[in-house]
Amino acid sequence: MTFDFKLPDLGEGIREAEILGVKVNEGQTIAEDQALFEVETDKAVVEIPSPVAGKVLKVNVKTGQIVPVGTVMVSIDDGSFLSNKSASATSGNKTSKVISGSTEPSPAMSSPAMSGPRMSSPTIAANSAAISAASAGPAIATPATRQLARELKIDLHLVPGSGPGGRISREDVLTYAENKQGKKAVSGQPAIGTESGAKPEPVALPDFSKFGKIERVPIKSLRRKTAQLMALSWARIPHVTHGDEADVTQLEAFRKKHEDLAKQKGVKLTFTAFVMKAAVMALQAFPELNTSYDEQAEEIVFKYYYNIGMAVATDRGLIVPVIESVDKKSIIELAVDINRIAEKARAAKIELHELQGATFTITNIGAIGGISATPIIHYPEAAILAVMKTKETPIVRNGKIESALMMPLYLAFDHRLTDGAQVAHFVREIVKMLEDPSSFEKCL
Repeated sequence: MTFDFKLPDLGEGIREAEILGVKVNEGQTIAEDQALFEVETDKAVVEIPSPVAGKVLKVNVKTGQIVPVGTVMVSIDDGSFLSNKSASATSGNKTSKVISGSTEPSPAMSSPAMSGPRMSSPTIAANSAAISAASAGPAIATPATRQLARELKIDLHLVPGSGPGGRISREDVLTYAENKQGKKAVSGQPAIGTESGAKPEPVALPDFSKFGKIERVPIKSLRRKTAQLMALSWARIPHVTHGDEADVTQLEAFRKKHEDLAKQKGVKLTFTAFVMKAAVMALQAFPELNTSYDEQAEEIVFKYYYNIGMAVATDRGLIVPVIESVDKKSIIELAVDINRIAEKARAAKIELHELQGATFTITNIGAIGGISATPIIHYPEAAILAVMKTKETPIVRNGKIESALMMPLYLAFDHRLTDGAQVAHFVREIVKMLEDPSSFEKCL
């Protein structure tokens, strides 16, 4: 029979994807989990595998298209695939028949006079669940979730999906694995939404062609997603920016003293790891900066975990991957994570779950230059810290003019959640730690 594969729900708040590549041709025989398409969505490039084996009848999309979730992308003749599954489920007897991709038990299955040893109710229930799962059709899950299931040796058909249309998430797989092992299931942290509120009506532009030559280029791919997120953040969050600076002369000496520790791990020890650690320590002292504002419930959501978003400039545009549990990691471990996640982002290998769950974001512009900035908050977080170029600057210390290595810092914050005085103290807390390297002695 023909199986119409639709673009699945790829994550919270994701409604569409851009087709970057079509990896199969019409008439081609494919295997289950073989890559069908490469798509970009929510700033991540992912491959979408086929949930069934069979022959490609028709490819309905092409490279460069932007398609909404639910679009039929490819039609596959999966007759042999279903036949194999049906034969396996019935063990050589016609105990069920396939109707539109689902199984319907025959009278033989429900008869109390079945031959063979009598099974207990739990055993019958387990076997029935396995048969139903095996014949219910392909499991809906992202490539990353499928990979996780393979690593844990879990059949996705047995995992209940909590997402729209039965989509299976990473959290569903982890919960199933924990239950299977007899452990208490831990509900996953829901992904932070990326869209809220009604979209304003677009404003018509004047006809620029009346004044000279123009060219129109569609906004697609990463730039399109960035434009949507920035407009959302600016429209919904009242931004205020506070600036300060830190004398990191001693920190630079401290960094050089311990850079061999990072080299042993094959990475470079930069100021970013220290700023990230200092920011988390400050967030613990000022929890109102580690929150989100729930407009519908009119509540402040306090988060007692510390996942830091790190803005990474790539050839495709700006990406903000997430370093998890920064409060529990050493400076060297952070240096390793920062290097790893930045390389994945630049190579377009970042996964969706690595872009979600941030509670606070840092953008380091220092490598490029600049003396000040007014960064836009990564919705729905409470603040974002911009780190500018560190440079030798003349300062007055003890009545004498000296040279110091100064690092400008600019914090944009949501004025609904906190006020200027608290933010000033928060930034000063970061400055004090950066100016006193002994703060990091215990967390190297």
